Amino acid sequence: MNTAGLMKYAGALVALAMCSACGGALRQAQDGMAVAPSNALVTSGYTGYIGKTLLINGRPVTAARMNLSVRPRFASIVPDRLSRKKFEYIINVYGSYASIFDWPKSDQQIGTINNVGGQGCTNVLYGYGNNTFWIVAGPDQITEYHVTQKPLKTLSVTYTFPSSCAMNSSGDLAVGILYGTTTFGSGGEVVIFKNGSGSGTVYTTPLDEEFFDGYDNHGNLFADGFTGDRSGFALVELPKGSSKFKTITTSNAVNFPGSVQWDGKYLTVVDQLADALYQYTVSGSTATLKGTVKLTGAGDCAQTWIATGVVYCGDAGNDDGEVYKYPAGGSPIAVLTGNFDEPLGTVAARRR
Repeated sequence: MNTAGLMKYAGALVALAMCSACGGALRQAQDGMAVAPSNALVTSGYTGYIGKTLLINGRPVTAARMNLSVRPRFASIVPDRLSRKKFEYIINVYGSYASIFDWPKSDQQIGTINNVGGQGCTNVLYGYGNNTFWIVAGPDQITEYHVTQKPLKTLSVTYTFPSSCAMNSSGDLAVGILYGTTTFGSGGEVVIFKNGSGSGTVYTTPLDEEFFDGYDNHGNLFADGFTGDRSGFALVELPKGSSKFKTITTSNAVNFPGSVQWDGKYLTVVDQLADALYQYTVSGSTATLKGTVKLTGAGDCAQTWIATGVVYCGDAGNDDGEVYKYPAGGSPIAVLTGNFDEPLGTVAARRR
């Protein structure tokens, strides 16, 4: 990873205090209400680098190029549209909120889930989930929601920093661990909750930090992240029925780990620094590049979610949500308007 490229954002860290103050005001607001910025003093915020890792509010983040100089944006929310069927969620930084949309009906925010953050997943491999979705916001905040925003149940892990989640067609929930319980740099595990319940089974991986994970159509689980002090990207696989992860070699270089998701034909991996989704076929221990989907104008798509004909981006660099054609890519066909505070994740689900 290019340390100098990441460090250039350090000059904007003072502005994070303003962002955090605004986020605090949003978390105190009720769902479906318009929110104004707060002038309150921030009590927590950026806490420094561990090696090459950015921490915000005491938590490491999975974004490569967060734009900490951008204040959260505010827009009126129209709660009556919560009766619609299909929804997208832009999930912001840990401990903040998720912004709810109903694109393509509108590009304006229609609701909020408070006191969450991080990444999301749902009960389909791609497209719109059926009735429920999950948000991973903390070790005791792995929460399942009924569409639109009703919490159903919460799971927990003993690790300090869970980072990602994925579901297979059987309803098993895989939660990735960015960091472990004691020292930074000890992590990379994946905890799998059979049928999305119970205490979970821990699987070690070759990763030191797990960033994103996703199942393919055969029930194999893939995850990406770093080995060493963010010195090397790695993609790993837990084959269906196996108890051991193996390393997958990609035929091209990936600079910074991003979303891992099946798109109906290929396993896709986002490179946050290249603003691109790579499409792979996987055979044995090799992932062969078959196509590249460029996301023109993206600041940093930390997590993406592929639906039918489109891909949603939670953009930590531009501090917004974006919609791109998929697999065409190119410039966004829509920019979602609403409340944002360093987006890290996105997911889409529908009420049936």
